[in-house]
Amino acid sequence: MRGLTMDYQLTVPAILRRTEALFASRPVVSRRPDHSLHRATYGACLRRARRLAVALERLGVEPGDRVATLCWNHHRHLEAYFAIPMMGAVLHTLNLRLHPDELGYIAAHAGDGVILVDRSLLMLLEQFRARARFREVIVIGDDEATPVGTHNYERLLAGSDESAFRGRDIDEHAAAAMCYTSGTTGRPKGVLYSHRALALHSMATAMADGFALREADVVLAVVPMFHANAWGLPFTAALVGAGLVFPGEHPDPRSLLELCQTEGVTFSAGVPTVWLGVLEELDAAPGKYDLSRLHTIVIGGAAAPESLMLGLEERHGLRPLTSWGMTELAPVGTLGRLCAEVDAPEAGGHHFIRMKQGRPGAWLELRLRNQTGEVPWDGVTMGELEIRGAYVAAAYYRPEEEGGWFTEDGWFRTGDIASIDPFGYLEIRDRTKDLIKSGGEWISSVALEGALMSHPAVAEAAVVAVPHPRWLERPVAAVVLREGRTVSPLELRAHLGTRFPEWWLPDYVVFLPAIPRTSTGKFLKSALRDSLRDHFPPTHSP
Repeated sequence: MRGLTMDYQLTVPAILRRTEALFASRPVVSRRPDHSLHRATYGACLRRARRLAVALERLGVEPGDRVATLCWNHHRHLEAYFAIPMMGAVLHTLNLRLHPDELGYIAAHAGDGVILVDRSLLMLLEQFRARARFREVIVIGDDEATPVGTHNYERLLAGSDESAFRGRDIDEHAAAAMCYTSGTTGRPKGVLYSHRALALHSMATAMADGFALREADVVLAVVPMFHANAWGLPFTAALVGAGLVFPGEHPDPRSLLELCQTEGVTFSAGVPTVWLGVLEELDAAPGKYDLSRLHTIVIGGAAAPESLMLGLEERHGLRPLTSWGMTELAPVGTLGRLCAEVDAPEAGGHHFIRMKQGRPGAWLELRLRNQTGEVPWDGVTMGELEIRGAYVAAAYYRPEEEGGWFTEDGWFRTGDIASIDPFGYLEIRDRTKDLIKSGGEWISSVALEGALMSHPAVAEAAVVAVPHPRWLERPVAAVVLREGRTVSPLELRAHLGTRFPEWWLPDYVVFLPAIPRTSTGKFLKSALRDSLRDHFPPTHSP
């Protein structure tokens, strides 16, 4: 027997109808390239989004067509976030930090026919435009002059009649957006999000045990809109009516802190490198910024160093939360809020729990498996993390290879090695490709990195495996020192020796001016391994 409930479609237009009806006056603020601020509202952005949709239709965009963006975080990019799914097309955000060859491959593979590009990124576009085969290029900027053969964004909108927009009845299972993974091995892979997935992800992240967002909040969108849908924040904020603040081309620590103060930011999220920079700025100028309204900072994308969490909390009264996710999850998977049992006064151990990646969001299920099968949630036993849920990818878009990414019973294999404790808190131990196998035993590079970065002289650290004739692999640490600080390899090994057994300690510590990174700010360990593996002779390690 079927229930007698309306078949209400969970779509991006449904989110935006709510936004316009209830939250049209809530602010949308952007920092322009010249550092001035552009102030608008959700209502104004939605009116312009409808005009953009009309303009795109005139350019031949139809439902299902992919429309690319190559933009920083700003209000016009938000208009594209709204307009493209509203008309039944597919929003495809291109990561401006990728190499042009990779961008060309991704745009061609996705079949992008139209691209919206910031004027400041036109030179980057020209480096891959021919390969991508865009038929229309729309240039975003305040300057009316545009290159021959391109369209000016503002002129397109000025020439479009908002009343000509005709909303479509969009199936919630239709594609709304797509992003490509930025893995360090193999070709990037396309993840195609349905309207339903984005709607449920927005609801899950808005919940009290998620981002806990509401209308009174003001969100500083630090996470790039060109990476994993800015962790879904544009859609989540629109769903609940939270104000949005965009840093534009200036996501540097000082600019971010100024925006937090002037706009009364209450919530923000970003990768550890962003908050490491913010912490350094706060330490250098204590009391300079009024962050009294900033109640939540989410740190994800990579393991948050303990020193970062403690520095933000103990020295500046901020409340950071750990998180874990993947492009394949739309992308937020877990969040480190304390459950009732852990948060009880008699429970203790808060800090240890808070350093884990947290518990899964609504409509997500986790499991761990190793060679012998599913492993228990005891906080100790490790296995590969697998996940399924309402906003987890079921397949990649036109994959060019078969990688065994999905199990026979339909779970997604994340490639992360993890443990889960009895309360359901996930702790990522390492990536399968980054675990170091020494003498038949596993060494976690993530654990060593976190401990190294807790040393006051260390700004960043990455640990990789190098071949060893006896032990198969041994760890080597690459360290970036804080400005004006010094420390010896022996001192760092001694620092690690208080936490780990002797055989875990890196055979060598090398000091670098910078650690290579992926386009999303994560350590590019494949490049680091390649540069280090042939430079260190075997040692007498235990």
